[in-house]
Amino acid sequence: MGYPITGVILAGGRNSRFSGQNKAFITIFQKTVLEHILDAFSGLFEEILLITKSPMDYLRYDVTIATDLFSASSSLAGVHAGLFYSKTPFTFFTACDTPFIKKEMIRLILDHVAPDCHAVIPETKAGLEPLCAVYAKASLQRIEAHIRQDRLKILRVFSRKRVIRIREKTLKVKDPELISFFNINTPADLERAKRLTKPTARQVQPALAV
Repeated sequence: MGYPITGVILAGGRNSRFSGQNKAFITIFQKTVLEHILDAFSGLFEEILLITKSPMDYLRYDVTIATDLFSASSSLAGVHAGLFYSKTPFTFFTACDTPFIKKEMIRLILDHVAPDCHAVIPETKAGLEPLCAVYAKASLQRIEAHIRQDRLKILRVFSRKRVIRIREKTLKVKDPELISFFNINTPADLERAKRLTKPTARQVQPALAV
């Protein structure tokens, strides 16, 4: 049984640093980045949503596809859409360019959700990780207000709300190298990703696409 929580993959970026190539479909160890994420999501969530500006590109995947309600080019617009369409009180978010996100890391974050919190966010020495985090549906109106005011930083929305932070020491119990937070922003990041870890049996299993 999965958690009574929705899992959301944000795939609405412009991919400008990849000459328009969709990072979700980059292949690493015989699978696309999106397929690695779907493997990590498998069995954890009550429902899985994918937020994108190009829904036709994702029809072969067994996910519910939705689009942003605001045109703002910001992850906050994706978070807003995910919470809007979610059927559960809490929603976990990740970006579509995180090929090494671990199921154990996601489960750790989900285990920290409390009924009265507004967000659960990992925190490393580099800072908070707002795109590997849980947000409460109760924050939807506040997020909408920030978007309308062109205040588009996710963390600013929750600056005066109850945020549960998971410290680096705790995170490393499940992910010693914190590889779950590695994302592919540039071609150099992609080359690093290909060197970062060796394929495992899980990573080269057939993809869960339909």
